[in-house]
Amino acid sequence: MARINVTKEKSFYRDFFSVWSMLVLFNIITLGVNLADNVMVSAYSEAAMAGVSAVNQVQFLFQQLLLGAGDAAVVLGSQYWGQKRTEPIKRIAAGALLLGAGLSLLLFVIATITPEGVVSMFTSEPDIHAAGVEYLRIMKYSFLVFAMTHILLAVLRSVETVRIGFWVSVSTLVVNCGLNYLLIEGHLGAPRLGVTGAAIATLSARVAELVIVLIFLLCLDKKLSWKLKDFFRMDRLLAKDYFKLVRSFLMTSLLFGGAVMLQSVILGHMDDGSGAGSAIAANSIASTLYQMLKVAIVGASSAAAVLIGKAIGSGRMEVIKSYSQTLQLMFVGIGLCTSTALFLLRVPVVNLYAAISPDLSAETYRMALDFILVLCVTGFGTAYQMPVATGIIRGGGDAKFVLVNDLISIWGIVIPVSLLAAFVFEWPPVVVIACLNADQVFKCGAACIKVNRYRWMKKLTRPVAEGN
Repeated sequence: MARINVTKEKSFYRDFFSVWSMLVLFNIITLGVNLADNVMVSAYSEAAMAGVSAVNQVQFLFQQLLLGAGDAAVVLGSQYWGQKRTEPIKRIAAGALLLGAGLSLLLFVIATITPEGVVSMFTSEPDIHAAGVEYLRIMKYSFLVFAMTHILLAVLRSVETVRIGFWVSVSTLVVNCGLNYLLIEGHLGAPRLGVTGAAIATLSARVAELVIVLIFLLCLDKKLSWKLKDFFRMDRLLAKDYFKLVRSFLMTSLLFGGAVMLQSVILGHMDDGSGAGSAIAANSIASTLYQMLKVAIVGASSAAAVLIGKAIGSGRMEVIKSYSQTLQLMFVGIGLCTSTALFLLRVPVVNLYAAISPDLSAETYRMALDFILVLCVTGFGTAYQMPVATGIIRGGGDAKFVLVNDLISIWGIVIPVSLLAAFVFEWPPVVVIACLNADQVFKCGAACIKVNRYRWMKKLTRPVAEGN
């Protein structure tokens, strides 16, 4: 049996936990806002909660595409950061911002032309559909603002600046929850706007986020020394490198985000006969709690990508093997912690929804508990395979593995089996949820084999004369 090579470098653990802890705090507060949104909207009505959840599936796909655009900037930028070259990072950021603006404009146009068509993909329930359309009419104005914030935070992450993300998430929490309280139910003399109030609160929070990030970049940041003109200065060669790399990232994000959206489509249309939207509402509760705990996994993936990219960029190839094996052990430990916490929190959180929402049905309550149990199992697989694939392997420069793995696993196996389970065999929603998340378990095998062959290390930087 091969001996596991665990690194003894104190700087490795210091750097990892420094980045990871701040990313976890950032994501916890960000998703805490989503949880507060769900809870506060559910107090208004279950149909409103399901409608907001349906629109958030579109937002989720958009976020996944932005995640791909940002992660490509992190992978490329972290290698330049390993060489202490910051000018190329700013040029890469300009290309990433252009891409983010294009994606947000496309989604804005679709949401403007056919908001009813967008929401109808997820549900045919009239009350849920109406609430979703109402929410989307306001939320579409947040797309460009959110894209800029997300890309800029990703670029800062590539140079190990992550504390600003925490303050951004705190501002979101304060602004969004405060305005939700005022506008959803009409407290303190404010108008009672319901779903529209929730959308206005979210849009306001997005604007506050961007303002904070811009102030930090232009006035406080010392690593990149950003100037206003840097937002518009692109380099042809660096832009070519970025757009060549980002294609695989975007395709992966599109495949994954589309699969998650299709999960809501399947559940929403399975629920047509009940008139209550139980499956989609239960999935909203379960997935919101799961996302709260998944932040540890996402943070580990991002931290691993930065550390691996930085080591490759600086030419320290000899430490990659020990870094990789150490990270894999850490991912298993994170998986044990998150699955255990998910199991222990499932009843208190669902009870909270039941206490606040007056019309939460018994069927929704039972389904939510069942869905969370499924996620306890599949989430453990996520904790290993996701940071291995997107953190170590993709962070090391091999973006195609994740794309091919997802294409085969999700669209070749999981989606066809889930469609059969839902509409041919007519299995219960909990079984369909298990089918939809099964790839999180069996993708572990492919990730383990790939990462321990060490053929994914690729140096992506240009010589100083070419990339400044």
